[in-house]
Amino acid sequence: MGGGAVAVMIAVGVGLWWWTPWWPRIEITAPGPTGQRIATRHIFANYYPARGQQRGPAVLLLGGSEGGIGKSVTEDARALQSQGLSVLSLGYFGVHGQPTSLERVPLETFDRALAWLRVRREVDPQRTSVFGMSKGAEAALLVATRHPELRAVIAGSPSSVVWPGVNRHSLDPAASWSVGGRSLPVLPYGPLRPSLFLGHLGTLYSGGLKGLSRHPDAIIPVEKIVGAVLLTCGDDDSLWPSCEMARQVQARADRLHGPQVTVLAYRHAGHESVGVPLSPKSSDFGSLSRWGGTTLGNNGARADGWPKIIDLLRGGP
Repeated sequence: MGGGAVAVMIAVGVGLWWWTPWWPRIEITAPGPTGQRIATRHIFANYYPARGQQRGPAVLLLGGSEGGIGKSVTEDARALQSQGLSVLSLGYFGVHGQPTSLERVPLETFDRALAWLRVRREVDPQRTSVFGMSKGAEAALLVATRHPELRAVIAGSPSSVVWPGVNRHSLDPAASWSVGGRSLPVLPYGPLRPSLFLGHLGTLYSGGLKGLSRHPDAIIPVEKIVGAVLLTCGDDDSLWPSCEMARQVQARADRLHGPQVTVLAYRHAGHESVGVPLSPKSSDFGSLSRWGGTTLGNNGARADGWPKIIDLLRGGP
């Protein structure tokens, strides 16, 4: 193949990467009547305080690569609030005062959010947890390695490693996360394949995992986590191999005498297998299968997993 043809293919690939319909529009949803907007120098979030006079459990809630504070994360936050939890739904990129893309996001952002949450008068600082989904799950596991005071970490469709960031304008993004201004080591993406342009990003991640032995410093040191760890995933995840990575997290924790790790792996479910179960009448019901699995499989996983998430966050069995 000539150099001109290669250049054309690269240009087409970049154009398709930018255009690809999976790329979500960044939303910043209003907190609604039961919440409040928090906008300080370092924190942009929606906060949902628990009702009642006694201090109770609280959770830092993190969405994924959609950025901002999206609709589905807001629905999850309100559902958690209704179960007696105080919830800080944090915008960590694509919001005022934070990076515009998911690149070099300071882990100190999450440190500050947890510090803010722990001193609320309605929060028991001994019962704080972190709950993240997708890239937010990657962040949640990293955050938990830095905060032994956390009671639990819940990671939906998780990662076992630190990946490069996500930037719709670049095929070579910087690291997703930084500490003290320095990028964390990452596991490089696998090679571009034609299926990527059809909306199947999993080849980037499954291909990258094949080179994991050459990048051990990219592995999240989950053995440092003190609280209980609950991972949920769908075996048919087409965005990234979340169940494979969940089992890697569990195996590392077991091998290195880390925390108790529970993996909830669901058949016929994909990347959207975590969150509040949806009514079939919901406008979002049909989109549950967009990243693998069936609509019913993903919603069934949510119906089974959501009560277990609530129990762990609230301090139940």
